[in-house]
Amino acid sequence: MYQTKVNNKYEFTINPKTHSADWDLIELRDNTFHLLKNNQSYTAEVVTVNTEEKTVVVKVNGSNYTVAIKDEMDLLLEKMGISNMASNKVNDIKAPMPGLVLDILVQVGDEIKKGDPILILEAMKMENVLKSPGDAAVKSVEVNKGDAVEKGQVLINFE
Repeated sequence: MYQTKVNNKYEFTINPKTHSADWDLIELRDNTFHLLKNNQSYTAEVVTVNTEEKTVVVKVNGSNYTVAIKDEMDLLLEKMGISNMASNKVNDIKAPMPGLVLDILVQVGDEIKKGDPILILEAMKMENVLKSPGDAAVKSVEVNKGDAVEKGQVLINFE
């Protein structure tokens, strides 16, 4: 299931399992498709794909539409209160779930870039690499290797 938002205005949910009967989609060539829905014909071309921001620009019958896509994991993270990972200003990183700090990959003063790994948290017998949601400098590390943390606990502060 996917939740989509078109041009930052129109929201709708797509469930690939149930939509297959509602529409007919045929790939004409790379990134270009013919879509038949409600007896109307559309030509859709995928113009750009930004996997980092999870957006796609699609040209449908000559008009461009920006589509933001959230999958089930994105919706779960949003429900858990950690959907702010895409914000430009980074203040801190909080534990997304209770767990054990296995390793801290940054130190005070480090300059980090968006996507850099910063901490490894073990939760439910799985190692989770927490990555930087934006460019920042490490102001303080609030936990130590081996610490047990609770959901929402501040792990690292940024300048």
